Amino acid sequence: MIKGSIVALITPFHEDGSVNFEKLGELLEWHVANSTDGILVLGTTGESTTMTHEEDDAVVEFTLKTVNHRVPVIAGSGSNDTNTMLYKSKKYADMGVDALLVITPYYNKANEEGMIRHFTTVADAVSAPLILYNVPGRTGCSLSVSAVERLSKHPNIIGIKEASGNISYAMSISRYLSDDFVMFSGNDDMVIPLLSIGASGVISVFANTNPKECHDMVAKWFEGDQAGALAIQQKYLDYIHALFCEVNPIPVKAALNAMGKEVGGYRLPLYEMAEKNHEHLLDEMRKAGIL
Repeated sequence: MIKGSIVALITPFHEDGSVNFEKLGELLEWHVANSTDGILVLGTTGESTTMTHEEDDAVVEFTLKTVNHRVPVIAGSGSNDTNTMLYKSKKYADMGVDALLVITPYYNKANEEGMIRHFTTVADAVSAPLILYNVPGRTGCSLSVSAVERLSKHPNIIGIKEASGNISYAMSISRYLSDDFVMFSGNDDMVIPLLSIGASGVISVFANTNPKECHDMVAKWFEGDQAGALAIQQKYLDYIHALFCEVNPIPVKAALNAMGKEVGGYRLPLYEMAEKNHEHLLDEMRKAGIL
């Protein structure tokens, strides 16, 4: 079972907007060297919504080859169209990913039975296990607690990335956690609270810039050093908030560029940060000792 700090990796771009595979390789090696416990590509932070299927496939293939089983690789294969999600999930499973991150059907939304079938259609058909992705702030819809209860019993659905920011909801679905169904925090400012109710780690934006610190925070918790884990969360909390002062992944890419990682820009409709927000981000990076 995948556990610990999983980076929701950015996708680096060249100046012309094409994927920068040389830089992607550098980032992957940096994460492995700094104890990141797992790599997620093609998530929200990876800007997969503006990439072609061919680019998505190339990123997954390159990541698997570069990582070479040193840490688990998860691919975001979700879509608001179940057939598209099925197609992408089968392809990435055949490539050899360790798990698939599958999102709720944004824009379409769905009634409860449609939501459940959205996931079980894929879970029944692919070899790689599924991690559900609940992020209503991005999708406009949420998995109900009863839907999570039902889906948690599917043998090929192994967990949920819980990014609602609602601790009451997280507490409610924590009743369904087991050795076969785990929860990952999808909010970097709530890692410790979710670990305290049974989460197995975090799928993190913060880990893009601070892989070792994010790993250490989660590792300390599982080693029994809750105070040490909390101290890391609190030390970087204001910086983490700054990472979301504009829509993700705009600030985290700006932060990586400020660190000299040269990951490039964005594809429209994402755009450069407002100057005031950029200065705020840099200020919090300096306060946290990142710059």
